[in-house]
Amino acid sequence: MKFWPLSSTPRLWGALLVTAALTGCANMASHDKLATDMQTAGQSAGIPAALAKLEASATTPEEKAALLYNMERGELLRMDRRYDDSTSAFLLADTKVKEWEETAKTNPQKLLGTVGAALVSERLKVYEGQDYEKVWLTTRLALNRIAQGDFENARVDVKRTHEREAVIAEFRAKETVAAEEEAKSKGATSGSKEINGYPVETLNDPEVLELKNGYSNALSHYLAGFLYEVLGESGLAAPGYRKAIELKPNTGVLEEGLRGLDTRTSFTWKRRQRMTDVLFLVEAGDAPARKPKAFTLPVPTGSGVVAVSVSYPVIEPSNDPLLSNLSAAGYDLKLEKVVDVNVMARRALKDEMPGMVLRGMTRAVAKGVLQNEMQKRGGLLGGLIAAAATVATEQADDRMWRMLPGRVYVARGYLPPGEHRISINGRMLEEPIRIDGQYALVPLRIYHNSVITGKVASLGQLPAVAAAPEPQPAAAAVTETRTKTTTRSTRTTSKPVAPKAAAPKPAVQ
Repeated sequence: MKFWPLSSTPRLWGALLVTAALTGCANMASHDKLATDMQTAGQSAGIPAALAKLEASATTPEEKAALLYNMERGELLRMDRRYDDSTSAFLLADTKVKEWEETAKTNPQKLLGTVGAALVSERLKVYEGQDYEKVWLTTRLALNRIAQGDFENARVDVKRTHEREAVIAEFRAKETVAAEEEAKSKGATSGSKEINGYPVETLNDPEVLELKNGYSNALSHYLAGFLYEVLGESGLAAPGYRKAIELKPNTGVLEEGLRGLDTRTSFTWKRRQRMTDVLFLVEAGDAPARKPKAFTLPVPTGSGVVAVSVSYPVIEPSNDPLLSNLSAAGYDLKLEKVVDVNVMARRALKDEMPGMVLRGMTRAVAKGVLQNEMQKRGGLLGGLIAAAATVATEQADDRMWRMLPGRVYVARGYLPPGEHRISINGRMLEEPIRIDGQYALVPLRIYHNSVITGKVASLGQLPAVAAAPEPQPAAAAVTETRTKTTTRSTRTTSKPVAPKAAAPKPAVQ
């Protein structure tokens, strides 16, 4: 076996030491494992146990201020109905996203500098959040504010959704160009054979290809339309509903939101309205996981071809059963899927893959050259050390906001004010809900074997209905004909006016 002195190969040893230092300092722990532990704890011992598992993973101020930590924590607190604490956690996360937005607008080159990730590992990158997570964050903040009755700040949150999407779109276009230039400078090229064996069908199925991008979702824009409608700004509500339809076409509840807007916001309808316009948001399942999968690539060097390991993430499609029906107060409302987080995550991964492949090839070329040089100078031992370092540092990034729901369904219809029992797909919820007001928003989360009912938000007031007067006895001098006329008139005025059928219509079976 051949050995060599440290002084004879300072550059190679320096590269190895830098690699080892970076690997040791970076957080290479698997978020997928932490998320799995949280979900297991939540299923067996409840949300507080899942929250405790998460909080135990962050011990330093930097870890407690991290974006992903606060997104996960905010979602668990929201599920536990601790809305004030949840909003505080989401605002900490939002601060990080705002910093990213500002840098993306003013100094995008700073974000495009992925030297550490390109040469060592994707997990060395600072976690900036998936693009759809950035948009979900403002939506979650808006839903928390609505639950707390803070409609003005909720309005600010939904407005920021549109602005955030524009920043994301512009930056991602620049990122792809930068990745291509970086790869070319290192002598790497991209092509389908470079990820031979990757399950491309998970990224190219019809549901993924139907999405316009990996960050916009119909719920965020429908919620914007609903909130603007509630606040009396129908001119802003219409674009929100219209955008939701564009993102999820042929969805009845979304189309009815726009089609019935003028009727619902008219003075005549508000004067006649006797039932509450109820929006149900039903969330089910869990957000998907990114599972690292290793691929071996042949890298040409001066001494021949070297096999280098490259890792890319894979997201498997969800097999959770679909929901279809919600019943309350004798009405059957159709549940329609408006967001599938699994599909969004796969679309985001599909959009990210070109840059990810180019960065992977860049790493493969650099590590292949290093491995070849180590083997030439150090023989078998040197080759083994280089190969071990390559495998240890080449781990796909599995960080994702895992406490989000897997799918979101929407149902909307008119229900009489009061307390009602709710059933979803024939499953009766344990606790009744109370609704009143002109509008109500009911958040429900199906979490493993339980249903979490969020705080019901009531918005506006139904018009008061005057009590019908008692019929008066007829005077002796009044003729029989006059008495019949008076009685018929009294019956007519004592009957309450039934609301006309107006969108959204309850789907009564």
